[in-house]
Amino acid sequence: MHEELFAPLTKGPDLNEEEIQPSVSYWQESLRRLRANKPAMIGLWILVFLCSMAILGPFFSPYAYYEIHLPQINMPPGQNYIFGTDELGRDVFTRICWGARISLFIGIMAALLDLIVGVTIGSLAGSIGGKIDEIIMRIADSMHSIPYLLIVIMLMVIMGTGIATILVALTITGWIGMARIVRGQIMQLKELDFVKAAQALGASKRRILFRHLIPNAMGPIIATMTLTIPSAIFTEAFLSFLGLGVQAPIASWGTMANDGLPAMRYFPWRLFFPAGFISITMLCFNLLGDGMRDAFDPRLRS
Repeated sequence: MHEELFAPLTKGPDLNEEEIQPSVSYWQESLRRLRANKPAMIGLWILVFLCSMAILGPFFSPYAYYEIHLPQINMPPGQNYIFGTDELGRDVFTRICWGARISLFIGIMAALLDLIVGVTIGSLAGSIGGKIDEIIMRIADSMHSIPYLLIVIMLMVIMGTGIATILVALTITGWIGMARIVRGQIMQLKELDFVKAAQALGASKRRILFRHLIPNAMGPIIATMTLTIPSAIFTEAFLSFLGLGVQAPIASWGTMANDGLPAMRYFPWRLFFPAGFISITMLCFNLLGDGMRDAFDPRLRS
């Protein structure tokens, strides 16, 4: 009945067909947005270059970072000494490379320690809640109120100076920011429907935490960890500049800047190169961290 009102749909050139794009995952979309962020990619490639220079640079230099050449003191940058020499005739380029090793090692290790401690404490506080959450957060607030320099001085009395002391000092208060980020993400995620569904299906709290909550909070966690690295690098340089960090004859950007400050007027390259590398490294990590924060933000997903 009324068959004349209906006709089979045929595929023709006049038929408007919608192009269906293939579905992409959260991580694929985040990486695509990160690659599209030019400042972040520029910072990433500069950091790759700095890491390569830190690893391979000393092998291409005929000088050791501790090698003294008194006849070659305060030589300006030239063919034999790319970045010049310091007050003891030591090659500044070699010392810059060794300083990059120390600064990058401390920055990355401090970020990893903050990641482990902060994610553990923040996830426990956010998932359990109640009095445990209140106690953990009040402890974090109390530790955050202690002056950082006081903690470093106390640790130096107990442990002495060195890289281990700096890492412990960075970790004591560095995990607080990560824990707060993770706690906020966990408390937000555990109220969503997919977590409620997992609870209704009988999933344990441990499974929900490790299979649903923490993986879905990895975007802000990675971005926060990336932004922690430049802060740790600057802290190490600052402590070494004050004489509270890495000690001679080990080369550090902070100690080199401290040695070059009195000679800034007559031998500016001694201060320019360590200060310049500190600034460039921090800038690149901040650019990369900002790019990752924008890329992993699910609210910006198109």
